[in-house]
Amino acid sequence: MRARPLWQGRTLALLGIVLVAFSLRSAVASLSPVIDHVAADFPVSPVVVGMIGSAPPVCFAVFGLLTPLLERRFGLERVAVAAIALMSIGLLLRGAAFDSWSLLAATALVFAGVGSANVLLPPLVKKYFPDRLGLMMTLYSTIMAVSTFLPPLVAVPVADSLGWRVSLGMWGAIALLALAPWVTMLVTGKTDAASDGPRAPARPAEAPEGREAFTPAEVATGPITTNPANPRVFGRLWRLPLAWALALVFAASSSMAYSSFAWMPTMLVDIGGVTGSTAGLLLSVFGAVGLPCSLVVPVLVVRFQAARALFFVAVGGGLAGLAGLLLLPAAGLALWVIVFGLTAILFPLSLVLLSIRSRTPESAVALSGFMQSIGYGIAALFPLALGVLHEMTHGWQLPLIVLAGLLVVAAPAGWIAGGSRTIEDEWERRHGRW
Repeated sequence: MRARPLWQGRTLALLGIVLVAFSLRSAVASLSPVIDHVAADFPVSPVVVGMIGSAPPVCFAVFGLLTPLLERRFGLERVAVAAIALMSIGLLLRGAAFDSWSLLAATALVFAGVGSANVLLPPLVKKYFPDRLGLMMTLYSTIMAVSTFLPPLVAVPVADSLGWRVSLGMWGAIALLALAPWVTMLVTGKTDAASDGPRAPARPAEAPEGREAFTPAEVATGPITTNPANPRVFGRLWRLPLAWALALVFAASSSMAYSSFAWMPTMLVDIGGVTGSTAGLLLSVFGAVGLPCSLVVPVLVVRFQAARALFFVAVGGGLAGLAGLLLLPAAGLALWVIVFGLTAILFPLSLVLLSIRSRTPESAVALSGFMQSIGYGIAALFPLALGVLHEMTHGWQLPLIVLAGLLVVAAPAGWIAGGSRTIEDEWERRHGRW
């Protein structure tokens, strides 16, 4: 396919995708740095904070299943507008919370929208930019990485000067901006991407080696589809150790990320004796480690088959960072946060493995659904469990040990997932023809 200028006939779609991508992660990373400011106005127990931290993976799991059904009934852009509106309203209401339960309810609304938008972004990219998939996937994944470390950087200074309500609510105002391009396209009827340029070529139905079925952009970010999984294929995955290994790698990735977003600032204030502003800065540093990882990991896996090595770098970094925070927090708090941030390798690694451990798009969709349902289900337990453990022990030693234990338990899964077989290969070796 011959590429055309990025802006030609699709400026609104480009703006809409960029603004939505920015809002997805800023919604996750903007609350925990100012939770102490919120607690100065009304009590926020560790259990509630843990429930807030568990909201993203729960909503991602639930709305990851519901969104494709809604999209088929109402259309891609209409569901995207509804998702962005939910996210925007929830972010604004979070700034108006009057007790811990209204804060939790607003957060649930936020992540209902985020969970849906997270599913819709890749097919929107494919619809409007079939000739620029690699560039657009890189652009929106980079924007998401930037919006992971930017909110913690500015949240506390804004809360100090203007109050925590402004600090939380301003992300809702930014999310509202993302509505404008999509609403304009719906009102003006400019949602037929085919009229603006060439369609994407059909992908081959099967790739014997498990890689040719996907574009380079899809290898980097996961298969671009909202079709529901084939029940027959999905059912077979429950019997495959490789599928379970991939799900556990994804679970470890999500658990580390969402536990950190929920608890890292509070933990660093407690064990490191730093200010809330410094703790927010360190959370920003933790998020920034993920940016180079998202760019480098797909290349290293696809070109150099480095999946196992990368997995153990991530696990080793995570264990070293946790050990430093547990035993020597005052010796180098920033260093331990950066080293622990190497667990960010696990997220792009999971997505690359999802693409190259299946031969066909149909298998990849089933594997994606299996990985996300298991992975997010496990990840939803950890922020809440860490909050309960912290409240029971009045310290962070046991929560840090639990996180380290998860990385250790995931090590055999990483070895299995890093092999060269596809899920079809494993089924045929164990049960005969796929």
